[in-house]
Amino acid sequence: MSSPVFSDNPRAIVYFVAVAKAGSFTAAANELGVSKSALGKSVSKLEQHLATKLLYRTTRKLSLTTEGEAYFASCQSALDTLQAAETSLRSKLSEPSGTVRIDMPAAFGRSVMMPILLGMTERYPHLKLTLTFNDRIIDPLDAGFDLAIRYGALKDSADLVAKKLNDQHLVLCASPSYLERYGCPQNLQALSQHRCLMAWRGGSPLSWRVKDDNGQEVRFNPPPFHQISDGDAMMDACIAGAGIVQFPEALLRPFIVQGKLVTILPEFAPSPTELNIIWPRSYQLLPSVRFIIDELVSLADRNIFG
Repeated sequence: MSSPVFSDNPRAIVYFVAVAKAGSFTAAANELGVSKSALGKSVSKLEQHLATKLLYRTTRKLSLTTEGEAYFASCQSALDTLQAAETSLRSKLSEPSGTVRIDMPAAFGRSVMMPILLGMTERYPHLKLTLTFNDRIIDPLDAGFDLAIRYGALKDSADLVAKKLNDQHLVLCASPSYLERYGCPQNLQALSQHRCLMAWRGGSPLSWRVKDDNGQEVRFNPPPFHQISDGDAMMDACIAGAGIVQFPEALLRPFIVQGKLVTILPEFAPSPTELNIIWPRSYQLLPSVRFIIDELVSLADRNIFG
């Protein structure tokens, strides 16, 4: 009877998890500092030992089989537990350490979250961060993060845990130069005739949330003049006079104070939207991940996020 792969070669488990997370042998090899060939042979030997195909391989795409997804989840959980045990022994829980990957909306992440997170690493030099910025909707099956920050109401699921940090007030804004050139809309019908800068997600523009003339909250879909997939780029375009945007007030406030942007149609502002911190549901959170969650919740209680 063959001996367990993990006891003989735990590296095979680590290699498989790296490939599954990266979705690429090349990317995983670069991350681990090993050759692509060695990585491929290791995963193939693991599949032979398990008598189960873990990965679908084509020239263009790498994906997990159904068995591979289940095995990956178990391996990741085991590695997380081992990492937590090692971290606890080394630090005796005296301070957070290790690497935490955090995914955030581009504009909010860069302007608000990044200074706060870097401040944590200044206090705890053994805490490392991998920060990614995008505005996509969270896919529980392709999470690839320890923590994520997202706008909008989110509920706990079998795969994700969500905790509300605070409410964010959405406002419509334009630059003084734009308003001087095109005028200020006085109602929603007039707004739909203006140059609206819309967020581009998943192949289509995102609608705005507004209150109509009867005070009812509705989805507003003006004809998009420009469609932009990056929040920072949208704000830059608005400041440059390219059109009107809808953003959380906390992000636009510095530019409003400086006179670079002006709020418009405040009477049509919708109810606040939630700002949530999200993490994959697992048996045990790493101490460093728990530390960051607790710190962000504490900051939210002091209204740091506007």
